[in-house]
Amino acid sequence: MQVSSLNEVKIYSLSCGKSLPEWLSDRKKRALQKKDVDIRRRIELIQDFEMPTVCTTIKVSKDGQYILATGTYKPRVRCYDTYQLSLKFERCLDSEVVTFEILSDDYSKIVFLHNDRYIEFHSQSGFYYKTRIPKFGRDFSYHYPSCDLYFVGASSEVYRLNLEQGRYLNPLQTDAAINSLPTISALKFNGALTMAVGTSTGQVLLYDLRSDKPLLVKDHQYGLPIKSVHFQDSLDLILSADSRIIKMWNKNSGKIFTSLEPEHDLNDVCLYPNSGMLFTANETPKMGIYYIPVLGPAPRWCSFLDNLTEELEENPESTVYDDYKFVTKKDLENLGLTHLIGSPFLRAYMHGFFMDIRLYHKVKLMVNPFAYEEYRKDKIRQKIEEARAQRVQLKKLPKVNKELALKLIEEEEEKQKSTWKKKVKSLPNILTDDRFKVMFENPDFQVDEESEEFRLLNPLVSKISEKRKKKLRLLEQQEHHDKEEEEELEGKPSDAESSESSDDEKGWVEEVRKQRRLLQQEEKLKRQERLKEDQQTVLTPQFYEIKAGEEFRSFKDSATKQKLMNKTLEDRLKIEAKNGTLSVSDTTVGSKQLTFTLKRSEQHKKQQEAEKLHRQERKKLRRSAGHLKSRHRRGRPFH
Repeated sequence: MQVSSLNEVKIYSLSCGKSLPEWLSDRKKRALQKKDVDIRRRIELIQDFEMPTVCTTIKVSKDGQYILATGTYKPRVRCYDTYQLSLKFERCLDSEVVTFEILSDDYSKIVFLHNDRYIEFHSQSGFYYKTRIPKFGRDFSYHYPSCDLYFVGASSEVYRLNLEQGRYLNPLQTDAAINSLPTISALKFNGALTMAVGTSTGQVLLYDLRSDKPLLVKDHQYGLPIKSVHFQDSLDLILSADSRIIKMWNKNSGKIFTSLEPEHDLNDVCLYPNSGMLFTANETPKMGIYYIPVLGPAPRWCSFLDNLTEELEENPESTVYDDYKFVTKKDLENLGLTHLIGSPFLRAYMHGFFMDIRLYHKVKLMVNPFAYEEYRKDKIRQKIEEARAQRVQLKKLPKVNKELALKLIEEEEEKQKSTWKKKVKSLPNILTDDRFKVMFENPDFQVDEESEEFRLLNPLVSKISEKRKKKLRLLEQQEHHDKEEEEELEGKPSDAESSESSDDEKGWVEEVRKQRRLLQQEEKLKRQERLKEDQQTVLTPQFYEIKAGEEFRSFKDSATKQKLMNKTLEDRLKIEAKNGTLSVSDTTVGSKQLTFTLKRSEQHKKQQEAEKLHRQERKKLRRSAGHLKSRHRRGRPFH
């Protein structure tokens, strides 16, 4: 249940409340009803009081027991029994219904006007008869004494169908032009002489049939066609509705009494007789039920509402499912839950998904564990700021450009304190102007007092402000003197002012010159620092100087090293191997040098000693062949 109030008139929406998703199974719905107290406490006044898609028209029978509503899609009519608080029957139709009329006290005789020019009659058992009118119909009415049905539509003629004779009578010719603007979209009689007419441009005209001029014209200010008009006699009210709002206003003065603005567009409004209950046909499957105690008591079949509304507190509910959270694909990417797409944890709906609200809060807490603390701090900060706003406002300077804001505040106070005889047109204050509020909020607009422009202009600005304050003081002092004293002192303030002004001019000129000299000195110091930096960069070590990590021992060592470099590689290796060190230098680079000492292992030493002994033994065993001489003849080998 949702409670709203306008002009101290409470309106209870009985169709609002915590609803369950349609795609849930009956078992899950029952489980949720057991767990959730709010679902068990919701008011479902009439069971299944809805249409599959859209409800177009809604009416109440004359005995007040039955509520009939038409809707789409498929075109159908539903009848609800208020004594049973449930659906009595449902009938499907061939085409959509423009409007319908209940001819009997109950639901036994109904006439439907379709959008394909057909008129369909239904009895208690069902379909009875069907006929057609020459032009497309817009509305019709039943005249009970003569049993005539009067149809109006896309024509200047009014067609008459007599139900007693069962035939069409001669139509009534009117002077109405089809293309005239504005057109009539709703009409309602109150008695024999009063008539309310709703137009397609959003006005309601109240007429007395004895005059061609309207008694009252009420404009909805929305420019939308008036859907329905009703008279409420107990409070002398007229209820007029367009697709956006229902307005209740006094029929004598036109003063607004209260208004009702549903969440969805309206198609029709029905006022339950002699009560404060309203039914609405909306552009949504669920039909609206509203109870306004000021208009009258609750109907007999729901008299418990009078006792219930006295104890209810304002507790508006959201139309979003409270147990489920709607998330988009981008939200799932931020939470890292894209892998759940296609699983039972996510239910695809329109351009996103429904997920369990508990799972959503758990994942969000894991992603950002300090989200609740930040939210709590923001709420506390908002409460404190609201409490501060109700206190006495003190002079509060902004965070940015405090000096400028203080100067503007002082000037504004001086203007307010001054009591000039001439009325001066007040100029807009920069502090209260929305165009300049960023200058006192964004740090990028902070005035740089060290800049050259500010330092050169600041003496002039400060002197001008001081001059203005002195003039205001002089004017305030002059008001307390007599006219004769003012005449005597008239020249003195001017001389003093001129002298002071000349002194001021000299003063701020000297100040400007002083600031220029300071700027020149600062610029000179900066140039000197840059020059020193340049000199330091020139004096840095060059590539041909001594490298780090290499010591310079003496010139003798360098000469020895130079002689060694002049020898061949074989000689150098022999000398260094003899000394026990081997130095390999890359002369092409000149910046890399590797020095290492050769260390022989024990096994290598043993192998060398064994080879040496082996060579000595071979020498001992070797026999000399020097006594042998070669004997051969020329041209023949030796045998």
